[in-house]
Amino acid sequence: MAEELIVPTVATPMGVILAPIIQLLNYVGEITILLGQSVKELFRRGVGVRELIAQMNVLGVSSVPIAILTNFASGAVLALYFAPFLAQYGVASFTGGIVALAMSRELAPVLTGIVVAARAGSAIAAEIGTMRVTEQIDALRALAVSPVQYLVLPRITAAVLMLPIVCVLADSAGIFGGYVVATKLGGVPGQLYINSIRDLLVPADFYLGLVKTIFFGLILSTVGCHQGLNTRGGATEVGRATTSAVVIAIVLIYIADFFLADVMFAGH
Repeated sequence: MAEELIVPTVATPMGVILAPIIQLLNYVGEITILLGQSVKELFRRGVGVRELIAQMNVLGVSSVPIAILTNFASGAVLALYFAPFLAQYGVASFTGGIVALAMSRELAPVLTGIVVAARAGSAIAAEIGTMRVTEQIDALRALAVSPVQYLVLPRITAAVLMLPIVCVLADSAGIFGGYVVATKLGGVPGQLYINSIRDLLVPADFYLGLVKTIFFGLILSTVGCHQGLNTRGGATEVGRATTSAVVIAIVLIYIADFFLADVMFAGH
């Protein structure tokens, strides 16, 4: 019997480029389907109040300290760079406005999304992944309980509700951090710092930044739930799912931030 001839396949440069893009689009499609199922369950059966409150505590309240600390430091670093730079051109009084714009439009929403994804998104993937490998999700289905309605929907709803609130505190912390550094180290009078915020920052900058966090909350919670529901194997796979949830959520947050910034702030 003649041996079968095996011809090795050679990946084309275009295939190498398109492969990760196709994988990303496939993944976005999967989490979009999961999000659609959650919305369907929301209008069909509603969300459990007890579980929703528990997840609001996990995703929101428990994330406040790290969000405040991270954004305070970011605002302080911005002021540390910009105060002496602007002083060279005699416009150090604009430091407060620049810090407030950067925090409200970009840094506070993105950093809030990232720290919550790292802290709570990983916990979502680990919790649901553990339930998956220990067959607790199969038990829910056997009891005619929808895993999407019982596990996914409360987490997505909590993320959408709590991230804007956390972002408000993060904004305040970042602007205050800039104030401390600008006035103590940059020689900017406190009243000038505050006045420049009033002159440069408009309410739309603040509110649109909060709108960003709604999308980031959808991303990090849906990705965490998706990774958990698709966990297979044992404890090792739960760890991989947790790591993947954080990495994928952060990447998608940055990609979404680019498009949101282009839509919301282009030309302003």
